[in-house]
Amino acid sequence: MKTLLIDMDSVICDLMTEWHRRYNKDFDDDLSVERLSCWDSEKYVKPECGSKIYDYLDEPGLFLTLEPYPHAIEVLERLHKKYDILIVTSSRTYAYTEKEKWVEKHLPFIGKQNLIFSHRKEMIQGDLLFDDAPHNLRAFKKTGRTAVAMDYPYNRDIQVPRVNNWLQFEELLSTIGK
Repeated sequence: MKTLLIDMDSVICDLMTEWHRRYNKDFDDDLSVERLSCWDSEKYVKPECGSKIYDYLDEPGLFLTLEPYPHAIEVLERLHKKYDILIVTSSRTYAYTEKEKWVEKHLPFIGKQNLIFSHRKEMIQGDLLFDDAPHNLRAFKKTGRTAVAMDYPYNRDIQVPRVNNWLQFEELLSTIGK
């Protein structure tokens, strides 16, 4: 295994907390990732919000405020010494520039030159995909390559190795590589 494809949102950085915080504030609700048993967030919001839940993803500044998950940066630094790492993420409007800035700030050792924007992650050359989105995990698995899920309620129906955090991912890589 040589090249790791790593998703950004909800894998390296915590998108859901800030996204849901903004929605909850505007709609006086208590949406959390623990309540999402499927990928379609609009099914879990108040009817008056509906598909407008995705508009928050277009708000300038959102992606610049996201916090890295515990141990994500340190584990990526260690893995970067053993593997080629590509950050593979999908994006909407403002997020392209903001995600580049986020990588430059938090992952300078990987750099924005190793940031790929794609909605079809299975088309990117790499040995393993670490992601949270069910459609990405399914499609990558179908190629015969290894997909690993950051475990969330909305992706538990996908039969792939799964981890709850970055230290578990690092440990899993050490066993997969043997």
